[in-house]
Amino acid sequence: MKKHYIALWALLAATFAFFAVASAFDSPSIGGHKFKSSGIADALFAVPEPEPCEIPAIGDSATATATRPAFPAPLDTAAQTILFIGDSMLEGLGPRLAAYAEKNGHTLYTVIWYSSTSEVWGQSDKLAHYMDMVKPTYVFVCLGANELFVSDIANKRRGYVRKIISDIDTVPYVWIGPPNWKPDTGINDLVAENASEGSFFLSNGMHFDRSKDGAHPTRSSAALWLDSVARWMPQHCAHPIRMERPDKASGKARRIFVHQPNER
Repeated sequence: MKKHYIALWALLAATFAFFAVASAFDSPSIGGHKFKSSGIADALFAVPEPEPCEIPAIGDSATATATRPAFPAPLDTAAQTILFIGDSMLEGLGPRLAAYAEKNGHTLYTVIWYSSTSEVWGQSDKLAHYMDMVKPTYVFVCLGANELFVSDIANKRRGYVRKIISDIDTVPYVWIGPPNWKPDTGINDLVAENASEGSFFLSNGMHFDRSKDGAHPTRSSAALWLDSVARWMPQHCAHPIRMERPDKASGKARRIFVHQPNER
């Protein structure tokens, strides 16, 4: 009698197992009945899908904004060692920057290379030499007046402009664009495209009183030119420094280095 019960329970267990398996997966009709999946298999064997994540596209505006300097940038109130390099335009700009340096506790070193261009500086090791000698914490550059009318300038001078910026390295700088007296062939655009944001001051379009050669601003006009750079810096410069307007019209640099056109 006991064997009959064991056989009955075994039959019931086998029947239950059959229907459980059949209900776990969609099966064909059996005896006119269609078995539907109970979802058991899906629950037991499903692989969870990964959480969706947002990957910013290249050039995404949020990413680009994060890498761009914020304006106005914080004012650096520390005393600076300033290196000012360029062409003969420094004859007018240099004394006025020296007055700013004296007023604000900075030390100024000026390097005038007459008739120089981005090509002349870019082919030379002079900037690297002065960077090493002076060890400036800030650099001003004024170049481009002797390159206003160079044809195909983007291709001819791009490498030299980049070399100058590379020699400046990580030191904050402002490149003062030339005081155009006629439309240029692209020197301003070239420097603007290669200078870091907030490091190029566009002088083209400003009014200048000119000396007899028709190109150089007069001393008083050059002083106003430098004043314009100083007013521009707090709101538009990537690294503004103390540039409180001086009472004196001009000052003296700690040292002035002069190079002639034929030097290399």
